[in-house]
Amino acid sequence: MLTMERQQQILQFVRRNKVVKLVTLTQQFNVSMETIRRDVQQLVQNNKLEKVYGGVKYIEPVEGFIDQRFHEQLDEKIAIAKKCASFVQNGDCIFIDSGTTTYQMTPFLKDKEKLTVVTNSLPIAFDLIGSPIEVIIIGGKVRHSEKSVTSNEFLFRFEHLNITKAFICASGVSVNKGISDFSLEEAITRRQIIDIAETVFVAADSSKFLKDVAIQVCPIHDIDVIVTDDALSEELCQQFATTTINLSLVKK
Repeated sequence: MLTMERQQQILQFVRRNKVVKLVTLTQQFNVSMETIRRDVQQLVQNNKLEKVYGGVKYIEPVEGFIDQRFHEQLDEKIAIAKKCASFVQNGDCIFIDSGTTTYQMTPFLKDKEKLTVVTNSLPIAFDLIGSPIEVIIIGGKVRHSEKSVTSNEFLFRFEHLNITKAFICASGVSVNKGISDFSLEEAITRRQIIDIAETVFVAADSSKFLKDVAIQVCPIHDIDVIVTDDALSEELCQQFATTTINLSLVKK
């Protein structure tokens, strides 16, 4: 097992159990205490785990500013975004959500013909200025921390959009609770897009799985495809195999 994959599985194991002793991790993953200490140290440095006496504790995530997240797990995000862009065909009208993963889609779309991009992301809209792509930005309130626009039916008539494919971001992904986010306003906007899109894709790296954050966007059965990186554990892949979701794993 690769180091990165093992560390991701350690993180998922600790999240499920809240507090775990190091000796338990050595037994669970059949590696030496020295290896576990190195893995744990890396996860602690990345602010994923907190050391406690004799073990580690999971750190519940909080949403940071979008500028702080652009460089986190960048290789994974680019690989996921490239895969998402491969689903886009000439003539599509697509929605690209505000987020650091979907933002990486723009370089892979500029050779598409007769493409319309609907977005609530100011950085995505700015990136596509000067390209042949038609850009529609939804109307509403600017959310400064995310450089996004949040809206509702009072401010924007979503039903007039004919979206063939929607690419949605998520702060949390789980089989039981579906897709979740920290912001109620973002969740409302995503929910409205999901309701009208023909096909819904979720673009989320493996660190977002097994997390149920503040606000549910939608249950898992409302999603058609989840694109993520191949650090996702086999156990989680098996969980999603019991659903109607098409799970697409990519290498960074």
